[in-house]
Amino acid sequence: MAQRNDVLAYCNQVLQPQLFKDYCPNGLQVEGRAEIQKIVSGVTASRALIEAAIAQGADTVLVHHGLFWRGQDGRVTGWMRQRLALLLAHDINLLAYHLPLDAHAQWGNNAQLGELMGWQVTDRFGEQALGMVGRPAQGEVNAQTLTQTLKDKLGTTPVAVVPDPARAIQRIAWCTGGAQSWFESAIAAGADAFVTGEISEPQAHLAQETGVAFFACGHHATERYGAPALAAHVCGHFGIAHAFIDIHNPA
Repeated sequence: MAQRNDVLAYCNQVLQPQLFKDYCPNGLQVEGRAEIQKIVSGVTASRALIEAAIAQGADTVLVHHGLFWRGQDGRVTGWMRQRLALLLAHDINLLAYHLPLDAHAQWGNNAQLGELMGWQVTDRFGEQALGMVGRPAQGEVNAQTLTQTLKDKLGTTPVAVVPDPARAIQRIAWCTGGAQSWFESAIAAGADAFVTGEISEPQAHLAQETGVAFFACGHHATERYGAPALAAHVCGHFGIAHAFIDIHNPA
């Protein structure tokens, strides 16, 4: 058992959310029980995740995507009321960390994706240095090999724009989630390929014109790793239980 305030202080010490300009409040978004015995981690504070956490007897949910975002309608109606009602009725804490969790050098989404893929980090790029640049473990790969590895590791088929299949990929840039607008920064960082979660119309043209391959592997699929890595670390530190619940999302 651990005190909520101690867990929150430790998460903030690890992630340093005060250093980031973000689109949401990081840290405790909904206050529940003062004592924590089990944390359930997940990608998004959806109703399905909250219901699964209740079924597992959790008193805290730790996610990457919380409930509150800049510019959203502030009324507590519909889906927002339903999610909040469940959390409040069962006295469950909601902890959410967005950009701080993307950026962390060990427990972050980008670090965890790089570790899963076997990429050796050499540099950072982009706004607030959230993106990472690295080398494949083999030194270099081709687009076909990288596509297959992404498919095997992430369990999803990437949307790939590969202008030159014969081009050797020695320098990979990546940023999980909805970072497609960072493609130009990845190109400027000298990447042969850029891996992220989503693609928009302009990136296909940029890939063709620059020769840099673009891989969109799914927002959810690329961000399944930071929250459970952080939660496992925190629970290990405090000696409390942890379970990761992966709520399927094709996006």
